[in-house]
Amino acid sequence: MKRRTLIKGMAAGISSLYLSNVFAHPFLSSRNKALGPFQPNWDSLMQYKVPEWFRDVKFGIWAHWGPQCQPERGDWYARGMYQEGSDQYKFHCEKFGHPSKFGFKEIINEWKAENWNPEELVALYKKAGAKYLVALANYHDNFDLYDSKHQEWNATRIGPKKDLIGGWAKAAKNNQLPFGVSIHAAHAWSWYETAQRADKNGVYAGIPYDGKLTLADGKDAWWKGYDPQELYAQNHPLSINSLDNGTIHQQWNWGNGVTAPSHEYCEKFYKRTIDLIDKYEPELMYFDDTALPLWPVSDAGLRIAAHFYNSSIKKHGSLQAVINGKILDAQQRNCMVWDIERGQSNQIETFPWQTDTCIGGWHYDRRLFDNNRYKSAKTVIHTLADVVSKNGNLLLNVPVRGDGTIDEKERKVVEEIAVWMQINGEGIYGTRPWTIYGEGPAIESAAPLSAQGFNEGKGKPFGSEDMRFTTKGKILYAIVFGWPKENKTLIKTIALNNSQKVSRVSLLGYHEALNFQQTKGGLQVIMPDQAGFQNAFVLKIDDAIA
Repeated sequence: MKRRTLIKGMAAGISSLYLSNVFAHPFLSSRNKALGPFQPNWDSLMQYKVPEWFRDVKFGIWAHWGPQCQPERGDWYARGMYQEGSDQYKFHCEKFGHPSKFGFKEIINEWKAENWNPEELVALYKKAGAKYLVALANYHDNFDLYDSKHQEWNATRIGPKKDLIGGWAKAAKNNQLPFGVSIHAAHAWSWYETAQRADKNGVYAGIPYDGKLTLADGKDAWWKGYDPQELYAQNHPLSINSLDNGTIHQQWNWGNGVTAPSHEYCEKFYKRTIDLIDKYEPELMYFDDTALPLWPVSDAGLRIAAHFYNSSIKKHGSLQAVINGKILDAQQRNCMVWDIERGQSNQIETFPWQTDTCIGGWHYDRRLFDNNRYKSAKTVIHTLADVVSKNGNLLLNVPVRGDGTIDEKERKVVEEIAVWMQINGEGIYGTRPWTIYGEGPAIESAAPLSAQGFNEGKGKPFGSEDMRFTTKGKILYAIVFGWPKENKTLIKTIALNNSQKVSRVSLLGYHEALNFQQTKGGLQVIMPDQAGFQNAFVLKIDDAIA
């Protein structure tokens, strides 16, 4: 999924010559017309309206889990292991062997998910306050984690030999949670280009890695009968400047010299995704792409979106589906839900949106556990309140180990979130933004978004003077990010001369009404003589809204 280098001006970087070439492809067409009101074009998709269930749930947990969790060495492993001299390459050679002999397909085969218990994990996530569940259906490594009709490299046949999406979907249903899937495989075409390389130095210099192997090469191998090109998709020329590991970030939007994907590749991706929709009927689909998969070199993403929306209408009688996409222009934000990766908007957005982030790495990284580098529950709670105050949802990844479990430090974070949400969820779920999203010194230092997002943690840390607002009818909730000095909280925005007259103030989780004074300087609330509310607390303010 995740680009660790910021992408600047990608769309502007697609030359008119490049676009004229890719749009000449015969597979860019409006065939396969969708059966329903939505057609595979942007104008038709503008009929979309975000369903109320998504606006109400606010907090979801993401099982961003696949074979790249097996080495426990972090994100983009299936690309990094083929980058000579990189940390993941060195780790791979030491632990598994040289990538010419032990490639990522062997990692997949070693992955067994032997201790995976989706029912236990999803029940834990629900207890923590998650109101929807999203599971990884495939990643840039091109391995489908479901019973895929159109991809022989899938988890029911190789590795775990289990229908992982089926298991997550069943657990979500049993816990009455809307279910979503994330799809990342559109970029395997260029992402896996490192597997075409060979070492430049040492005893393996010049010996190719396994990215160009074919069906015929597996005559005597464990993978006999499986074509590695169905996984790696590397039977094509390298993209311009492919040997520069950072170039892919500037080519993410299928521009700046990336080798255009073939018709067959695009159509296979389309069929795999339609199969996923029809078989598991998710309510949400997250695409790790600029706008939609393979756009603008193919209309496959548009056809998928139209099919997904029409299928939802057919199933529910009304549109209940959500699509998450990144780096959306003004028109596209009318067509789906904008997702910001590892970052937050700095304003109240007109349309509902989503932040996706993680308490650690996107794929499990043992070093984060060993070095105590997970996000704290406090950080997650503050992020959630900030996002919700601006009309957004928070989708949080809790990294899963290769064996299908989460570690004890992650579990502790999840359980601490659960304690807070059980007391304060009233100020989160089903709320809507106020006229302003908050107040406090951290607002002035908020970092701007860049590309997919990536402004997380770059501003001033939240403190006891920082707060965020949410509303429900005539009730205003003030979520305050720290216990105040001298047990007094001042909310400047609710000054007597520019606000309704407040009738009552209470503290969620505390049984008595609070004393307060509303003056021209703001609403001063006298807090209980105890600091038993950790991470943040929520004031419920009656009649602050007309």
